[in-house]
Amino acid sequence: MSLGSSSESVHVRAPGKINVYLGVGGRHDDGYHALATVFQAVSLYEDVIARPSAGFSIVVKGLEDPSTVPLDDRNLAMRAAKLLAAAAGYDGGVALEVRKSVPVAGGMGGGSADAAAALVACDALWGTGFSQARLHDLAARLGADVPFALHGGTAVGTGRGDQLNPALARGRFDWVLVTSEQGLSTPTVYGRLDALREEEGALADDPPLSLDVPIPVLQALRSGDAESLAESLHNDLQAAAVHERPDLEETIVHGLRAGALHGIVSGSGPTVALLCADPEGAQQVQSALRETGLDPLHVHGPVPGARILG
Repeated sequence: MSLGSSSESVHVRAPGKINVYLGVGGRHDDGYHALATVFQAVSLYEDVIARPSAGFSIVVKGLEDPSTVPLDDRNLAMRAAKLLAAAAGYDGGVALEVRKSVPVAGGMGGGSADAAAALVACDALWGTGFSQARLHDLAARLGADVPFALHGGTAVGTGRGDQLNPALARGRFDWVLVTSEQGLSTPTVYGRLDALREEEGALADDPPLSLDVPIPVLQALRSGDAESLAESLHNDLQAAAVHERPDLEETIVHGLRAGALHGIVSGSGPTVALLCADPEGAQQVQSALRETGLDPLHVHGPVPGARILG
């Protein structure tokens, strides 16, 4: 089926994310772990531009090493476009241009943001007119973090992280992110977590197969109080990530000495997220870390999910 194209190109921006809280339960028979997490979308973005084409193609810009991102069906944005075309019965294609700012393999969901942006861009370009709920269903088929990149803001994720419920977060939270040129493999970090738990003699139901986000985390978000949220930051994957990359713990210590309220590894790492009291505090931490030779970024959240620009 050929659908009407709404314009010559569609530009969509989608945010990266950090995990304010991440609890990891036991591994299920399908290999996935039960998760209870709180995502917050932050002001570090991926841009996807979709243009009409008879076939499917993708180019990626903004990378020092282009080989780190595949340009075939392994690319989540490409898979998103093809999935939408199949769901809509669309027999054309699209030329995707991805402009990356979120670190690759940094635990911030950059590939998921690309996929969410591609869904929104192709839906608008092709005039498929899918509802937000339908796009969410397609996003969930692409990966656990893709639905959140579609919606943005702050949300509680359960199941594999793809079952989302919006979380009320008042005000603005300022973060200093310390990224890394060397990525961390998510399967490797989860595998290390399983190994560490086995070494510690964890029982079959410890950790549990399902779990919830602690109430103090949600209360801190609702209050908009950075100090309260700092007391609740937690990541079950952090020990595993630090085991693979001991320097991450050193980065957190540097951030605390510079004035951050608290710091954690975001997701499976290696990005370190340092929560600060306010914008001025974040700028102070950023400046101090630069003096140590790091390249920190000052971002804030929550911000909206994938949206069309201009």
